[in-house]
Amino acid sequence: MARNNNKRRNIGRKAGLLVLAAGVALTVLALYAHPTYVYIPDREHLLNPNGEPAVRAAESADGPERTDPETLKLGRRAFYGETFGNELFLMDIMGLLDGPLTVRGILKAAAALRGEGTTNLKVKAEKDAVVGGRKIRKGDLIDTGLDVAKGSVVPLGLKITMDKGKIRVGVGCIACHAVYDPASGKVVEGPPNRDLNVGFMLALAENSAAFFTHTGVTKEQIEGLMRFKEEAKSWVTDGEGKRTPLPDPDELERLVDEELMKWPPGSIDTSIDMVNNPVQIPDSFTLGDHPYNWNGTAFAGPFKGLMTFSGVPNAQNMDALAQVGLSETLFGLDREVYMGILLQRAASPKYRYDPEKGSKPSEQFAAVDPTPDSPGIIRSVPTPVHPRASFVSVSGVLSSVPGHPVNRHTLAISAYQNTLKPPRSGLKRNAAMAAEGERVFRRAGCVSCHAGPYLTNNRIVSAAVIGTNPSRAKSFKKTEAFWGPPLMYDYDTPVPLPAKPKLHRMSLNGMSEDQIRLAFARGDSPGGYKTPSLYGLYWSAPYLHDGGVAAGPEPGQYGIPGTFGAGVLPDPVESLRALVDQELRRKVVEANHADRGLREANVEGVGHEYWVDESTGFTRREQDALIHYLLTLHDEDK
Repeated sequence: MARNNNKRRNIGRKAGLLVLAAGVALTVLALYAHPTYVYIPDREHLLNPNGEPAVRAAESADGPERTDPETLKLGRRAFYGETFGNELFLMDIMGLLDGPLTVRGILKAAAALRGEGTTNLKVKAEKDAVVGGRKIRKGDLIDTGLDVAKGSVVPLGLKITMDKGKIRVGVGCIACHAVYDPASGKVVEGPPNRDLNVGFMLALAENSAAFFTHTGVTKEQIEGLMRFKEEAKSWVTDGEGKRTPLPDPDELERLVDEELMKWPPGSIDTSIDMVNNPVQIPDSFTLGDHPYNWNGTAFAGPFKGLMTFSGVPNAQNMDALAQVGLSETLFGLDREVYMGILLQRAASPKYRYDPEKGSKPSEQFAAVDPTPDSPGIIRSVPTPVHPRASFVSVSGVLSSVPGHPVNRHTLAISAYQNTLKPPRSGLKRNAAMAAEGERVFRRAGCVSCHAGPYLTNNRIVSAAVIGTNPSRAKSFKKTEAFWGPPLMYDYDTPVPLPAKPKLHRMSLNGMSEDQIRLAFARGDSPGGYKTPSLYGLYWSAPYLHDGGVAAGPEPGQYGIPGTFGAGVLPDPVESLRALVDQELRRKVVEANHADRGLREANVEGVGHEYWVDESTGFTRREQDALIHYLLTLHDEDK
């Protein structure tokens, strides 16, 4: 019997090795046979295969808000795999996969799953490194948080391209806005990838310093790293013709790595305010959830502002070179100094700034710029008021693909996102309990803000009123100094842009001046946060804009340290309970405040103090009913 068991184990090992070898071989073959590969599951492999337009065109069939099948098909493809060329910045400038985390390591780890899926691809480090003070040894497992669908050998949202024999990787929207569901073995489109380890993976890059404007590294720190002349490693000739030292590249790299590693899993900071204030990745159940962005800053133009938001996270704001025109006004840095900082450690020698050549960083980059019609290195076009900010684009850049009309892909992505609906929760819905929960919801006054068909009043609430960490609410304040009118190209304008493109003034969709002041923290406004829709809450724990209200399924698992920090995913029931229970929230906030990195990243879990507990006259049964109602909202019509 023992001999037979050993024989079976040997056969299993051999079969597993054959599957692994076949997976690697097929991956390599696919990469060489097809220049580009991204995994897009068939509808039968989706847990929420809606697929039908949830909205009707607000304009004519040829207008920007069209939702015809061709547009939705393009939108889905773009949602999965359109990177707008961010692989150029991520790979060639940042060297995202040149450190301990590599393309080979990712593909080997995915193939080793042998066709099974995962919510957290663990990748072996390819070399020793010290990142942000943390020692990483070759062979250590890196928790990426990347999801791999069942039957796939490439993580969701990674676009693999062969370029002259070199594998390049770009990131599509779906890396952040879809998950693999182990219970069903299917992909869920729309939820945030709540354990995607964005900050840590960016810190592993060889030149993460190129992302410094998204962290808390200050201008004063940068100037402190500009050493005396005899110690400087790099120099630039600035805009005034002065020979100026650049900050020490290795020291700056260390500082930026430390800042990035403060981000909790499932969070990212795409604001360029030089303050470390990441927000939780939002869901993509966007219909009715306007204005968009946690601050509510995306409200202008088609799809009630969704178009102006759809090209930001993985495109416009993933290209620091596109912001060179803002460097003096926004960062207080001379544009040549700014470009020198980005390029002095560039991963590709082609783009690396070399002071020995005697030319300026802008001149060296212009000589090799692969996208000369774009403000930076990704595929984009300047807005009509570039480099000024506007309601069209705060960064003065529009993500657009050459050979297509301007914004064609962001419009299609917006149309597709508006078709997405959350699938059933993992809870067994009790109709009577849900009905009681709805009554509690109304009696507790939640409906005063979370009203209407999507349980949002579509309003921005002052940070002073909501009481959550105010840092992110003020992240757009500096843009007021260089603001331009909301001019936009007509939507049939080709890319690259013609010499004199036609323009129109983009609609603000009825946004009031008071709401605009809150969105952008104009004047003496403290800024604010928009009231989110409550649909899909089961899939989006932890809660609040900073993702700080987190609790695990067991007692004592409070805050980010007690969940992600302990290898535990936040539980939607207990995290939502911590949102409405005063005593539990106190424990969550205490746990977060005890972590220095979270404090410095403005992740607290404070505010929104609207309690539904004994302190406000509600019983534990009523609290349970409220939680059940909110987490099973989207189960009603399934």
